[in-house]
Order: sequence, then C-alpha cells, then structure tokens
Amino acid sequence: MPEHELAHWLPDLECIEMPLGAVLYESGGHLSHVYFPISSIVSLLYVLADGGSAEIAVVGKEGLIGVSLFMGGQTTPSRAVVQSAGQALRLKAHLMMTDFNRAGDVMHLLLRYTQALLTQMSQTAVCNRHHSLEQQLCRWLLMSLDRLDGNDLVMTQELIANMLGVRREGVTEAAGRLQKAGLIQYRRGHITVHDRVAIEQRTCECYAVVKREYDRLLPIPASD
Repeated sequence: MPEHELAHWLPDLECIEMPLGAVLYESGGHLSHVYFPISSIVSLLYVLADGGSAEIAVVGKEGLIGVSLFMGGQTTPSRAVVQSAGQALRLKAHLMMTDFNRAGDVMHLLLRYTQALLTQMSQTAVCNRHHSLEQQLCRWLLMSLDRLDGNDLVMTQELIANMLGVRREGVTEAAGRLQKAGLIQYRRGHITVHDRVAIEQRTCECYAVVKREYDRLLPIPASD
C-alpha cells in the first residue's frame, strides 16, 4: 500500500489479539470490521447445513479478512476462524469502504488481492477433489508456513481434519508418514517442519499455482 494511503489509516487501525479458534464472523453475519493478520492465520470455512465444514482459503500477513464487504455485500457465506494464534490489525468497515469508493490505489490493491484469493479458493476445490490427502496436507503446511515466521505450527490433527474436511484418522496416517520420513515432528498440538524442500516435492501442483498468482498480483516491493 502506498505510504500516503497507509498514513491515512494508521490512526484508525486497532491492534488486537487473535486467540486460536476465535470466530471473527459466522456465515451470514454482518461485517462490521476488516482484519489484517500480522502474526496470525485465519481460515475461511464453508459450513454445511449439517454443521460440517471445509476450508476454502487461508489468510495471513499477505491479505485481509472481509473481501465480501467491498465486493458488493455486507455478509458472507463463509465462517472465519483463527487457525494460528497471533495478532491482527482491525479497521472499521465504513472506513475501508470510504477509501475503496474513491477508486484509487486502495481499490486496485484490494481487487488484485481478491483475484489472488479467488485463485486459492478454486485451486483448493480442485485439490480436494483430485489429489491425495497427503498432498493436501503438504499443501496446507506450505501455505501456513508462508504466512508465519519460523517452522512451527500450533495445530492439532483434529483441527487440521476439520480444515480439510476429512476424518482425523486420515490426517493421523498422512502426518505419520511425513514424520516417519523425517519431514515433520508432531507433538502435543505442535507441528515442526524439518524439511520444507522435501514437502514441496511431495505436494501437488496446486501450491505452486497459488503461490505464483500471489507473487504476480501482490509482489513484495524491493527494499531500499
């Protein structure tokens, strides 16, 4: 974001804690704020009528929670749940919309991010349909690592199963194979990735497709 636009928002940005499992909004809920994760990760889940759910996208320090606000609606069919605890910046929805409606740099940046997010959602749907659970788990681990500093994830296998929309036993088996190969270590709700390169080799093409699109649409500016 251009510095002059960021300076305009700074007085209204509120830094908040994002505890593991916190629900930022429910399906159909009104969006009063948008959230910019700093050190946290948020999962967007589609919730079925019977209460089942599956992750459709993951959002971290590269993005924001609340794109449906400026895409023409005040509500969303997904649920937003904190997947990895940390902090985020929160901004009132009407302030976001004021800048978006000026059709300047903020609008163009948010639309590019939305295109990247839609790519992730569509690729997730393809991955869940055509690729093995181990490949899905590897993709999920890599996307989570991209949004965190370090190689440690605070995450139970039950929560991973809920995110992927599969049985916990399947996640246990897939994670066990990765651990046996020395790629990860799982203990008491913590996953430590020891060999990212090997995990990239085991995952499907979906991770690379999504990463290329994010890098293309949201390039990191070169430091001075």
